[in-house]
Amino acid sequence: MTSSSGRTGVRTRARKSLGQHFLADSRTAGRILAAADLSPDDLIIEIGPGRGVLTRRLVERVKRVVAIELDGELAAALPSRLDFPANLTCVAADARNVDLAELIAPETSYKVVANLPYYAANPIVRRLLESQPKPDLLVVMVQQEVAKNMVARPGDMGILSVAVQFYARAKMVCSVPPESFRPPPKVTSAVVRLDVLSEPAAEVDNEEGFFRVVRAGFAAPRKQLRNSLSQGLGIEPADGGRILQLAGIDATRRPQTLDIPEWASIYRASEMVSPVQEGES
Repeated sequence: MTSSSGRTGVRTRARKSLGQHFLADSRTAGRILAAADLSPDDLIIEIGPGRGVLTRRLVERVKRVVAIELDGELAAALPSRLDFPANLTCVAADARNVDLAELIAPETSYKVVANLPYYAANPIVRRLLESQPKPDLLVVMVQQEVAKNMVARPGDMGILSVAVQFYARAKMVCSVPPESFRPPPKVTSAVVRLDVLSEPAAEVDNEEGFFRVVRAGFAAPRKQLRNSLSQGLGIEPADGGRILQLAGIDATRRPQTLDIPEWASIYRASEMVSPVQEGES
């Protein structure tokens, strides 16, 4: 998603190739800003500012805004649209691979406000949560089904649920109907607030290895965990059962029922039975 407000001399047509749907609902914009708990000293990374509906309000309320926009035309036009605010920096870049260390000084506290294109939402959120320095807080607009996965509880969890909640507390802010955008998307969107944890939700000695085990566990999510884990790790079902026994997990459970500490227990047990090699994915 990308924010929008009309102005003469700036392109008004969304680029389908970039997944652009411009936010046109001021009430939703207000709820996004309220969820971010803004203060005058904040540094905000805004992803997908588009034509600046949120950016305009942000520069009025916080110390500094760094706006990252994939569309070079929109990025170049944004400062003039907002009358060149001194506390705004615009960067024409892809948020999936932009180097945050070049934009933010080490040990700097910052928050993220983002209207994310559906096709790039998951990798952008994962990258921000795994980045250094990590944000204190993210408020992101994504497809509603993705939002539900982010905030899911044991019983309905998926890989994204674990990946997000390993690093942050996730809370649904609001749903956003298609008519809130121009042009309207074909699906409902939602705003999610992610409060980044000071430490991950479980202690593991190798995060790559941990997520390798999680991905393996969801290799066949409809199967019992013993079979799904064995299939994903490429080991015999007996070894999968032994890992779960060591972890104290019922082998007949389904992967979507596990919480993050239980996945951490499985990871640690897997290292005893079939060590997870650093760097594997």
